[in-house]
Amino acid sequence: MKPINVLIVDDSALIRKMWTELLSSAEGIKVLDTAVDAVDAREKIKRLNPDVLTLDIEMPSMDGLSFLEKIMTLRPMPVIMVSTLTQKGAGATIRALETGAVDYISKPMGALNEDTLTPLKDELISKIKGAAKANLVSRSHQRKSQDTTPVLSFSGNADHIIAIGSSTGGVEALRDIFLTLPANSPPIVMTQHMPEQFTPSFAARLNNLSQVTVSEARHGDRLKQGHAYLAPGGRHMKIVSKGSGLFCHIEDGPLVSGHKPSVDVLFQSVAETVGARAIGAILTGMGKDGAAGMLKMREVGAYTIGQSQNSCVVYGMPKAAFAMGAVMIELPLLEIAAHMLAVCEQKGKKSHVI
Repeated sequence: MKPINVLIVDDSALIRKMWTELLSSAEGIKVLDTAVDAVDAREKIKRLNPDVLTLDIEMPSMDGLSFLEKIMTLRPMPVIMVSTLTQKGAGATIRALETGAVDYISKPMGALNEDTLTPLKDELISKIKGAAKANLVSRSHQRKSQDTTPVLSFSGNADHIIAIGSSTGGVEALRDIFLTLPANSPPIVMTQHMPEQFTPSFAARLNNLSQVTVSEARHGDRLKQGHAYLAPGGRHMKIVSKGSGLFCHIEDGPLVSGHKPSVDVLFQSVAETVGARAIGAILTGMGKDGAAGMLKMREVGAYTIGQSQNSCVVYGMPKAAFAMGAVMIELPLLEIAAHMLAVCEQKGKKSHVI
């Protein structure tokens, strides 16, 4: 099979050397060359025609975000951003993912040894292979379409909750959904695979874009209509019942389905606590996290939605859920928000008010 040809763009000689060495033994991946800045990268993209680009956010002459915008306008291609685990790096990475980057990887911090480099290598290889399969056509279409999508209306009550799981491509997908949600939407709980340094910035970004109040979930938060709660990075989120209310339960623990936070953990708790009063949506992402949890949701009477293959950046998680029989209906991304609200209105049971 043809190898995935990679161009590494970074002003740090150490990072260029490290990425090249980590990828040198990877089966099915070939590092074509490295570039020190945007000018160097532009010439090598034209000459080498790489399949995937790794791109540093902070570079001289032209920063990675500005260069990414040019790439996505003139020559769309799979790009993995290289960022720092800082508040500034988190904000820039989120903007890059909204602009069209497929994924990101964080620069290593602290001591470099076998214990730190092995998982970093595995992550880098996995993300490059995933990026090479990314559906960039769906992104450009959705970006144009969502600009004219009006905010929806909702006439139901808060008897139901919406649970959403996403991973690769999820930052942009969630943004497109939240742009259309009205201020009185049912309570929303969501898990997006993301490190703990990034989730506060992402929640704030969604909050600024949406009429819904979005926050990083805190332990003990009571679910309220018109509010959305994002699982904090590095911890699992469950939904629990206390008295007449539903609450966020945040806890540590081992990885579940390879992740923390895990979509499976969220969905399984929603199945157990909310049952048929829940609507679940599984969006773009690599792997199968969320499939087993969504099946449990469907088995207890919840309504379950999978994002359609053509509208996914990576049709991994929705595909796994569909194959397991967990998905009742597959929909294009831009139809999911309206459908979730319509189901809430139609199902509307009066047995429990949050």
